[in-house]
Amino acid sequence: MAVQPEGTPCWADAMFSDFEGAKSFYGDVLGWTFGESSSEFGNYTQAYADGKAAAAVVPPMPGQEGMSQWCLYLASPDAAETARRIRDNGGEVLMEPMQVSDFGTMCLARDPSGVVFGVWQAGTHEGFEAPPEQPGAFAWAEVFTREPDKSDAFFPAVFPRYTAQQMEDDGMDFRVFNIADTPVLGRMKMTEEFPPEVPAYINVYFSVPDVDATVAKATERGGVLRFGPVDTPFGRIAALSDPQGANFSVIDVTTTEGEMPKLTDV
Repeated sequence: MAVQPEGTPCWADAMFSDFEGAKSFYGDVLGWTFGESSSEFGNYTQAYADGKAAAAVVPPMPGQEGMSQWCLYLASPDAAETARRIRDNGGEVLMEPMQVSDFGTMCLARDPSGVVFGVWQAGTHEGFEAPPEQPGAFAWAEVFTREPDKSDAFFPAVFPRYTAQQMEDDGMDFRVFNIADTPVLGRMKMTEEFPPEVPAYINVYFSVPDVDATVAKATERGGVLRFGPVDTPFGRIAALSDPQGANFSVIDVTTTEGEMPKLTDV
């Protein structure tokens, strides 16, 4: 896979205190297999969907135990320049750009509304290998925020290739960021249905062949169903939390219902 255009979701990982438990859960629920842990990089362990890189899991760093959450990385040709734009546009750099051997350079940041995300400048590791429709692969992601105006201004300023479209729906405040007419990232306004203790975050979707069977397996393994399953014009979806509290969603893009919503350029 070639290096992705600037701003494209290119990788996802998560820290888990119960590292072996996380591998067992996701292996069972998403069909992932796992590579060898790299002690040189904190036992960072890559997950594979049918032999293709799909994500990674890692034990927590000291002081970050019990803070499991998926982190989405957006592609950058120059992590230092992206970090500068993050600061210039009201964001916070949580981890300065750091070269990871010859794999690439990473950076962690927070947008002005509190959404944590990563930046990845690819070296030998270019990111996702599994195509979105493949079971277990990354399929989509959405920024969930209570302050959409802040996120709406921030992301296109940091990733200048983004153009935006707003969904015409009175019941939902939803925006799509595109690169060259290809949708790459959604933005959803969090409603009062979200408990106040749930922070803003990026919701990562993984492809599955059968959402209902996946939900049954996840809940059997100690996961919690948060929403769905429900059919949408984009696919059948469900939102879950894993046993350690990390939120994620699953989608079957082959099962759709209803007309695609109208989007207006903004």
